[in-house]
Parts: sequence; structure tokens; C-alpha cells
Amino acid sequence: MNPLFCPILACTFPLPNPNPLLFSSSLLRATTPTPSSSTYPPFLRISANSKNVKEKLHPTFYATPAESPEIDIPRPPAARMVVTEKKRPLPVLPSSLLVTIFNSLDDFINNLIGLPLPPSINPNHVLSGNFSPVDELPPTKCEVIEGSLPPCLHGGAYIRNGPNPQFYPRGPYHLFDGDGMLHSIRISQSHGRPVPVFCSRYVKTYKYIIEKRAGCPVIPNLFSGFRCLAGCAVAIARVLTGQFDPLNGISVANTSVAFFSGHLYALAESDLPYSVRVTEDGDIQTLGRCDFDGNLSASMTAHPKVDPNTGEAFAFRYSPVRPFLTYFRFDAQGKKQPDVPISSLSRPSFFHDFAISERYAIFPDIQLWMNPVEMVMRGGSPVGTDPTKVPRIGIIPRYAKDESEMRWFQVPGFNILHTINAWEEDDGDAIVMVAPNMLSIEHAFERMDLIHNSLEKVRIDLKTGTVTRQRLSQWNLEFAVINPGYLGKKNRYVYSAVGAPFPKISGIVKLDILSASSTTDQECIVAKRMYEPGCYGSEPFFVAKEPENPEAEEDDGYVLSYVHDEQSGESRFLVMDAQSPDLHIVAAVKLPARVPYGFHGLFVRQCDLQMDS
Repeated sequence: MNPLFCPILACTFPLPNPNPLLFSSSLLRATTPTPSSSTYPPFLRISANSKNVKEKLHPTFYATPAESPEIDIPRPPAARMVVTEKKRPLPVLPSSLLVTIFNSLDDFINNLIGLPLPPSINPNHVLSGNFSPVDELPPTKCEVIEGSLPPCLHGGAYIRNGPNPQFYPRGPYHLFDGDGMLHSIRISQSHGRPVPVFCSRYVKTYKYIIEKRAGCPVIPNLFSGFRCLAGCAVAIARVLTGQFDPLNGISVANTSVAFFSGHLYALAESDLPYSVRVTEDGDIQTLGRCDFDGNLSASMTAHPKVDPNTGEAFAFRYSPVRPFLTYFRFDAQGKKQPDVPISSLSRPSFFHDFAISERYAIFPDIQLWMNPVEMVMRGGSPVGTDPTKVPRIGIIPRYAKDESEMRWFQVPGFNILHTINAWEEDDGDAIVMVAPNMLSIEHAFERMDLIHNSLEKVRIDLKTGTVTRQRLSQWNLEFAVINPGYLGKKNRYVYSAVGAPFPKISGIVKLDILSASSTTDQECIVAKRMYEPGCYGSEPFFVAKEPENPEAEEDDGYVLSYVHDEQSGESRFLVMDAQSPDLHIVAAVKLPARVPYGFHGLFVRQCDLQMDS
């Protein structure tokens, strides 16, 4: 259930059948979908005994090729599919006349109310240049135009997520609203040589398929679709007339990609994860919406933390209704553990990311808070700013059963959207966290180009409660990563995108965060690569040369990213030497299609891709 959208609807009008969408776990023996007279394809569910990702899938629906040839929705082999009884039938699309009426109402509202649109939600501005959407691209071989791809990448895949609206918006549109599209480059093998194969596919979410069927936008956008009461009324009417059911989720799954417990997920914090996989030939398949055997009934962060030693994944969700924050984890086999509600929060806050150390989970409570009523009544953003609030950091033991051991420490002026890493010092009596501090936070969602992110190290003495801070760079840095093998442990190197300003990225820098004095601010950049004029990139990702070698140096590896040349219209995949002072390019791949600017990604090794398949 969506934490932003569903409470807005529920507070305005009663929703039909408010119980979460859950299905019987009884197993039918059929192995292929049975024909249906419905205009929608059937729900699918896999036996709880199945040793594959589908045992965790939340029931969603997929069109069979015979029933829906116009929708290219890859599905797993028939032998792995079983059909289960439907507890909630899919909504039947209303008549074309009713669709036309609702679309006309939307157009009337968008053209007469709330104009002129500010640049942050004006689609003509937001979707300009390389932010404009692209079509799907099936697996296509690429040309290595410079250098050679290192062996540690062979057989693996780099996947990056980002917004790519299926239809051009009829009204307001925010950058965060677009349908999720995964851009993958798999380094396949041919006659002993690496062959890069590029592919772009939508995450086949419930929202995507409903709107594909309708041929137009149906489900309102989260960040821009509820800016007046009239628009909310139309959304409610669409629900009541069966055009969509918000209990099936309205996520766009456009924020990040995570790999844990042997499976790959496309994520957005407004819904359940969507299980996806990269096939042997480089294609991307959406397997379904995942509720982890019914144990995850609400949303989940787009930034789970995976312990490289234990294989556990730690996560949370936030909500505009109590409990405003809920912490939970998954064991190494992917079984979700019980929720730990954090009830000490007095109002809903915006928690986008968090950090873990070897013993603790660390939550930043910043000056952003969820503001759905303000959004509806005054046409503002769903996330508001409270300048009177003092930011703080909450620390709770990783394996806490309840919030009794949660401790909060005030850190004035420390507003972060993303964390980089955290670790313990002094035998666990101190916590250190590294993150970019967002200055001018009031512009977080309306004017990202006015934000400057100052990279900082914060140290909290758990015995005395003393908090100290140190600035690590004057540069405008965000979308920063480390060697994944050092997550939750003390690390030296950080690789960060450089704002041009954001959301564009003009280069990548490497920082040595342990080189600075502990008492003074210091510039910690030790290497950088700025792109050519007119070229902009994506979030970097670090890949170790020898991830299984405990003696390997922390920075012995490569930095990956997509880069787009706005003058030539060409996009490339770059592989850079992480140890060189200029982040030397060791390989460049010319991509067969443009890659729009997006959000977060990761590299999945060959052995993990084979595990997921």
C-alpha cells in the first residue's frame, strides 16, 4: 500500500475494501495461465515451496502473449508459473465514454487551475533535453570504442534505474514521477571475448500495465498529481468506477536497484519492491510485485542496506500516519523479520535513506516532513520544510525487538537525503557517519539547482552524547558510493558525483575521508574526472577487481557510469580506474540508444545473475 497516496484517498473518501490485497497461498497444479474472458490477464502466484524468487512475489498480473499482443511483458518459463484463485478481481476498464469524461476533467483542471506551473512541475521544462523519455530497446550488441573491458566485469551487468514516463503528462509532472525504466549493459561472452549487450526496459508495474491498457495516464503522479481538491476528486472517481485499485500499488519503481538474498529488485519507497532479472541474453524481465510471503504488506525504502558479511538486508518504511517510521530486516535467505515500529516520532518525517554499522541502524530525522494535507489544500509539494525543527540522528541496535533502545541526538543544520557509510569507533562507544549535507533544504524538491551539498563526517559519542562534525569538501557532491565490501565498516575512499548543478552531473571525484584532521575542515579530494563540455553523467558505482580477496586494497577496482553527450546525442558506458589520479578511462562503450539522466544503479556479478536465474 502506498504511504503517500492511499492515506490521502482514505482521509478524503472511504475506499472500497480497505484491507490489503492478499491472496490465498493454496497451490493449484496448473503450470500455465488459463484462458480468461477478462480484459485483464490473471494474477499469478508461486508455491511457497518454490526455491526461486517467485515464492516471495506479491500477486500481480501479467498478460499472456495470446491475450495481449500489444504489451511486451516478459514472463518466466511456463514451467515455473502456477495460477492461484483471485481474492480481488482486477477492475474492468470502464467504457471509452467514461474514460473520455475523466480525461476531459483532468484536462480542464490542468488547463484552468494552478497555472502557470512552476518549472519544477512543468513537463515542458522537466522533460527537456536528455531528461526526455525514450522507448524500450531489446538486447542490442554494443561497440567498445576505447580500451577493453576488465575481466571482473565479464558475465556481469550494470543496471541503472530512472524515471521515464510512458505517456507525456497532461498536467503537472515532477522529475520523481516518471515510470521506472532499467538501463542495463550485460558483459556477455562470445568465443572467449567480452561482448557488451545493452537493453532498456520499463519495470512492468501495476501502474504501467493499467495505463498501457488504457492508452493514457490513469493513476495520479505522487509528487504532482494531488495539487488541488478537484484533481483528488477525479482520482477518487477513477477508483470508485474501477479504473484502478490503489491497494494493488501505484508505484513507478523508478528509484534504485538492489540485490539481496539472491534476487534483484527495482525499488521506489512508495510501494513494495518489484522483482526483476537480467536474462542470459541481456534482456530485463519483471517477475512481479514482491510481498515476501505476505510479511511485507506496506512500502519499503529504495535504499536497503545489505551487510556484505552476513548477507542480511536492513530496511524501513515511513508513512504520514502512525507509526511514522518502521524498521525491519531480512535474513540471508530473504525471510522478512518482524517490524519494529518507531513510535517516538511526534509527526511524519521524510526518511529517504539511512545507514548501518556492525551493531546499529542510524536514521537521519531532517527538516523535511510529509505534508499531504498542505499539498491538497494549497497546491504544494507532498513534502514540506520546517525551518524551526532541529535535525537529529536516531540510533537503534540492528537486532532490536522494539524501540526501547532508540536514542536521538540533535545535529543542528544537518539535513541529508542520502548516506554514504557509517561505522563504529572506540569499541562501539562512538558512531561515525559520512553523508552530504543539503544546504538550502527549502529548495529540495522545487529548485534542485539551488542546492549545495557539503560532504560531512559526523561523530556521535554514545557515552557522553557529544556530537562533532567535520566538512570534507567544498565541492557540490551527492550520489556518492563506496566499495560495497566496506558497508558498515570503517572505509577510506568515497566516489561522488559532482553537481553541474544537480540534477545534472558534470564529473566524478574520489575522496580520502581519513586523510583529514579530525578537528578541522579539509578538502579531501584526491582524484577527479570532469566530463567534456556538454557531457553529463550518472551516479558512479564501484566494482572491486577481486571482491573475494581479503588482502585486496580498498580502492583496487573500477568506477562505472553512463555519460551522455548533449551535443552529439550519444550515450556511453564508461569504466574508470579507481586508483589513478585522473580516474583514467580503461574502457568506453558506445551505446545504441540515448540513456536519459536517472537515479541509482549497481553492478551485479555473473555468479549472482546465475543465482537469480
